[in-house]
Amino acid sequence: MHEGDPSKAVLSCRGVHKYLGDETQQVHVLKGVDINLYRGNTYAIVGPSGCGKSTLLYTLGLLDRQDEGHINIDGIDVTKASDEERTQIRNEKIGFVFQFHFLLPEFTATENLIIPMWKRGNRKALTMERRAHMLLQSVGLGDKTHRLANRLSGGEQQRVAIARALANDPPIVLADEPTGNLDVRNSNIVFDLLYQLSKKNNQAVLIVTHNPDIARRCDFILKMRDGVFTTMDS
Repeated sequence: MHEGDPSKAVLSCRGVHKYLGDETQQVHVLKGVDINLYRGNTYAIVGPSGCGKSTLLYTLGLLDRQDEGHINIDGIDVTKASDEERTQIRNEKIGFVFQFHFLLPEFTATENLIIPMWKRGNRKALTMERRAHMLLQSVGLGDKTHRLANRLSGGEQQRVAIARALANDPPIVLADEPTGNLDVRNSNIVFDLLYQLSKKNNQAVLIVTHNPDIARRCDFILKMRDGVFTTMDS
């Protein structure tokens, strides 16, 4: 899915299968999914509830393991990577944005951004703080760097979550219903940020969404049904 040179894809998978449940009630959720994602593009995955959209996102994001198939992330074959290797690759290569922001409420916006950088461990404290302030500025929250997360509005919290996803400058951003908990105005702000930042930072952004307006504004729409992609629109 998404024609192009697979060797230049920043994320690709081939023949990915995923089963959920035990042997007596096993569900075949992903049925041989293929995908290529390229830098600088925004992709929407759409389809009915239960078709495998979120399962695929978590599998590509190394939060879950595929049962069959191959996954390559930024030139690294992660198909058989150990848990430790997957954690390292996930921290370095992938930013996540979820429907619920999952910020730590007792920490400031800046501190929420510093945490993933601290986990990676390749920046000094002052450098991390400066980068956090720069990222918050880029999402329009430069005046709220020291505001506690639980003192921000829902839209502001999601914008902090986007900045946090970019903290380690990942080539891939995966977003699961990032606007699903927001009103129309804040949904547009959040999507515009994801789209503009993908172009500015040359990142591949993959969004699972039920919002047809958000999907139409992406560069590509991947339509999913019963665990496989049916079509791709651009």
